[in-house]
Amino acid sequence: MKLSVPGRVAATAVVAAVSLLAGGSIAGAAPAGQPAVAAAPDIPVANVKAHLTQLQSIATANGGNRAHGRTGYKASLDYVKAKLDAAGFTTTVQQFTSSGRTGYNLIADWPGGDTNQVIMSGSHLDSVTAGAGINDNGSGSAAVLETALAVSRAGYHPTKHLRFAWWGAEELGMVGSRTYVNGLSTANRSRISGYLNFDMIGSPNPGYFVYDDDPAIEKTFKEYYAGVGVPTEIETEGDGRSDHAPFKNAGVPVGGLFSGADYVKTAAQAAKWGGTSGLAFDRCYHSSCDTAANINDTALDRNSDAVAYAVWGLSQ
Repeated sequence: MKLSVPGRVAATAVVAAVSLLAGGSIAGAAPAGQPAVAAAPDIPVANVKAHLTQLQSIATANGGNRAHGRTGYKASLDYVKAKLDAAGFTTTVQQFTSSGRTGYNLIADWPGGDTNQVIMSGSHLDSVTAGAGINDNGSGSAAVLETALAVSRAGYHPTKHLRFAWWGAEELGMVGSRTYVNGLSTANRSRISGYLNFDMIGSPNPGYFVYDDDPAIEKTFKEYYAGVGVPTEIETEGDGRSDHAPFKNAGVPVGGLFSGADYVKTAAQAAKWGGTSGLAFDRCYHSSCDTAANINDTALDRNSDAVAYAVWGLSQ
């Protein structure tokens, strides 16, 4: 996330929630005359963490970071792209220049679906120069990647078109996402039915925050968390500070998840979420200690499943 200026329930319950979201019945059988509803898969947190291990290794081998214009960033992009290419996605690398260095966005389209109705999910792939950026934002990047790979494994055929993105130079002011949005024609912007943003979703002292920008997207995430018995709060710490902002400014409906950065967890939040009150959600925010050890597995697991829930639910 850009620096600002001065426990899971039974799978049947989740399937039921997805079915209800798309207009199906609790039993999972579609009403007469309607196609069956596809349930979102569980996203294995071990797979998400394996991607984080790779991003940590890339940072370690490239001066300790994955920042814009550095070798660690390009190696991170190459890792994600190779996974997507092997899974059958159509990938595009968009190049741009910022602060005298070359940056890259990675866009991955899943073949099929109505390209006049695009559900887009994204995360920034760059870190700050101070560290490996495993929570900020390896966590979002890995969850979006594993959700995309789950789409491929399932052979999912959504009604809407699915697009995934990994942005460069977010830490310099959402440069990559802004470049992408500004490069879209008015018609192509209007084809994006929703953009879902995932920036910091594995914070070590986590909160469960949902963006309140678009009501339908917000409702989808809240339904997921209600289904797993986790209370949420409206996200305010990151307003305008991540890659949803250029989309929102262009009139695209946006939403997303966040587990907290350098704001301090209150006693009330600790009472409902666990963790430690009086400490930041992520004490290693923008620091060298934002490593593979700086992740709460439960938050990463819940939020990764929520990514898939929204992708499936909003694209049917």
